[in-house]
This record gives sequence, C-alpha cells and structure tokens, in this order.
Amino acid sequence: MTSVRVGKNHDGNEAVGSEAPEEGYERGLGSRQVQMIAIGGAIGVGLFLGAGANIAKAGPSLILMYALAGVIIFFIMRALGELLLYRPVSGSFAEYSREFLGPFFGYFTGWTYWLMWVVTGMAELTAAAIYVNYWFPQIPQWVTALVFLVVLFAANLISVKLFGEIEFWFSMVKVTALIGMIVIGLGVLTFGFSSAGDTAAVSNLWAFDGFFPKGIGSSLMTLQGVMFAYLAVELVGVTAGESENPEKTLPKAINTLPWRIALFYVGALTVILCVVKWTEFAPGVSPFVAAFAKIGIPAGAGIVNFVVLTAALSSCNSGMYSTGRMLRTLADNGEAPRIFNRLSSTKTPALGITVSMLFMGIGVILNYVVPEKAFGYVMSVATAAGIWTWLMILASHILYRRAVDAGRLPASSFPAPGGARFSWVAVVFLLFVTCLIAYDEDSRVCLYVMAGWAAALAVGWTVLKARNPEVATRRAQEFDKVG
Repeated sequence: MTSVRVGKNHDGNEAVGSEAPEEGYERGLGSRQVQMIAIGGAIGVGLFLGAGANIAKAGPSLILMYALAGVIIFFIMRALGELLLYRPVSGSFAEYSREFLGPFFGYFTGWTYWLMWVVTGMAELTAAAIYVNYWFPQIPQWVTALVFLVVLFAANLISVKLFGEIEFWFSMVKVTALIGMIVIGLGVLTFGFSSAGDTAAVSNLWAFDGFFPKGIGSSLMTLQGVMFAYLAVELVGVTAGESENPEKTLPKAINTLPWRIALFYVGALTVILCVVKWTEFAPGVSPFVAAFAKIGIPAGAGIVNFVVLTAALSSCNSGMYSTGRMLRTLADNGEAPRIFNRLSSTKTPALGITVSMLFMGIGVILNYVVPEKAFGYVMSVATAAGIWTWLMILASHILYRRAVDAGRLPASSFPAPGGARFSWVAVVFLLFVTCLIAYDEDSRVCLYVMAGWAAALAVGWTVLKARNPEVATRRAQEFDKVG
C-alpha cells in the first residue's frame, strides 16, 4: 500500500523516502476547517472547567505555567509538522513511530491514542449530559448522553466533510465566547464599569501574597492539569490524510499555534485574574462563570455553560473521528482485525467508528454508578496516554532528523527550528511532568492503569508475532527500502 518517492538529500544526491499510502480517504477537509480544528483543539474543557482548581492551587502563577507548557506544545507541533510534510498520512503518530522506532512502538502508540480518545469520549459524553441538566433537570442524564452519542456517530459516518463542518462551528462558538470574555474583561479594567469595576486592577496579579502565593512547588504541580488542557492540539496531524492541501494548510495551522495559546490561554486567564482576585476562585467552579457572576452579567453562567457543552461535544466528535482512523491504521499494519481496514461508500472507516462509539457508550452506562471522582481518574488516564503520544512524536522527529543529516531520507519542506534540539527539551519537560504525576497521590493511579494497559498490549503483541511473524520484521524491510 505504500509507494516510494525519490528526493534530494543535503549533499544533492538522491535519497528515497516513502510517500503517503494510497489510503482511499476523501480529501474533504478544506483550509477553513483544518484551521478551525487546530484552533478548537487548543480550547477545551480543561481550560473552561479545570482552570478553577488550578487557580486555587497556584494563584496567578498559573498564567506562567500555561505559557511554559504552551512553548513546549509548540515544540511538539513543529516536530510533528516536519514529519507531516515529509510524509502526510492519516494516523500519523503511529505511522512515524512504526517507521522510526519499530513496529512495536507503532502498535503501542496507535492503540494508546485510541484509548486516550475512548476514555476522553466516555467522560465528555457524561459531562455534556450534566451541562444539559443545568437547563433541563427533568431529562434523565443517560437519555441526553445517548442522544449526543447517536448524533455525533451519525455525523462521523456520513462524511469527513460533515465532521469538519460540525467541528468548525463547535470551534467557532468556543473562540467567539473566549474573545467576548476577554473584551468584556478588558472593558471592566479600562472603564471600571460593572460591580467588579472598583476592585479590578492589574495589581491583582501580585497583591494577594505575591505572584506565587503558594510557592513554586504548588505551581509546578498544576502542570499535569495544564497539559490535559492542551490535549487534542495534535489532532491536526490525524487530519493530514484528509486535508485538501496538506502542504499549505498544515504549516499555517501549526504556525498560528503560539498566538492561539497566547490569546486563549495566557490572555484569557490574565484578564480574568486581573478582574477578579485569585482568592475568590474555587475548585469545581469554572473561573469564567465566577468572573461573569462578579461582573454582574445575569446570563453569564448560562452562556459559559453552553460554551462548555460545546467544548465537550467537540471533544467527543474529535474522538470518534480519530479513533476510527487509528483503528484503520492499525488494521492496515496487521495490528488490529483486518475488517477495520474497510472504508464505507462515503470513504469513512465506519466499522472502526462504530466499535469506538460502543466503547464510549459503555462509559455512559458506567457513569451511572461510578462516583464523580472517576472523572478525574479518566482524565488522568487520558493525560498519561497523551504524554506517551507526544513523546513518540518527539522521538520519531529526533530519529528522522538523524536520517536526514545522514542523507538517508529527504528533508521536509517544513523543518522545525533548531533541528532536534527543541525536541530534546520537550522530551525532558514531559518526563518531568510524568514525575509530577507519580508524586501526586490522586493522579498517580493513571500510571498504574497505563502499566496494566502496557502489559495487555505486550501480551497482544506476543500473540500477533506468533500468528504473523512478518508484523515484527516490517521495520527492517522498510529501512532496507529507504536506506
């Protein structure tokens, strides 16, 4: 299924690389949709809800944590961008892990990314039902969750264009709401209107026990929650195989990431913490709801509730899209049942989407009886799976750069600044965050879950090799071809 292409290495000699497979997908995602998917991927429930608990832990210094993590995310995305323009394929993380680290890592990464979106979908569906319950308490929660599940499932089956259109408008709601919040906050700071006008001031960032009110250690401990907020920025990589013009749209989407992080995370939190002093925020309450209540906008809570509902549905929609593509990538490489390799008449991996939807549906049933603390556990599992995905992107990029420097592979048209140096910086940072997760008693449970997941995948790999030894030898064959 993979064809070969010839390029020039840095010495001007011919080097052979592999082109994107003839995957059969419809290239139905236009520039407008890819751009908004990239923007929406950087705005999620982690910001709208999770920031409240992190403000209580770190105070205004949370702004710095979001900025620091944002820089690392940009390094990761530039590394991914270089790989995507070297060989744009759907299911990119698993493909690059397979090519540069070996078949087992491709297998492990593909299944782990699938797990990340399935568990995220479980939580987001139930969260969306809770948000609807805010307006319609008489509707049973499971009914709402089931309706959302079926509607998003149908949309993903119809066509990638419909998925892209739904995601475009979900993202538009989130972006418009955040910009509106920032403008209103700046108005309060500048003109002093509303009930918050008398106390709103930039000095709120340091006037209450300083910028690091609970110490640098407490601020660093929020990094695990901050990284969860950034999950899904890498989704633009999964869209590569279905973008109309990946050479044009992907670099633009990735290069606009810094201003998106600066505006939507750093900017929004800075404005909110200037308008309302950090001591008034509490865990479990959206800081945006609290800020609107302080300003005195009557419909503020309802507006933010609608925006957070949109964010949850957007995440679930993205989960169905990416899990179906990842299962097809795994099946194409003999690491999942071959039946997942089939495309429907609308050129969507319908069976993979269906199976993923059923697993997400199990989450709706489980959340009937599982305590609310289970949401935190599910989110921490998603974060751990996301960190693994990011580490595999960085490791693949480092090895790709070595191959380019050695003249074995053609250079990408979108090279990461600094070569592999910033990828190494990002690797160290992600390992540091993993240590913080291990140190935190509440979140370290996800590492136990991931250890069990790794053991299960190792057993699965052993069975795969016994049935089809070719699965484990594919790396050597590929490097014979491209070397």
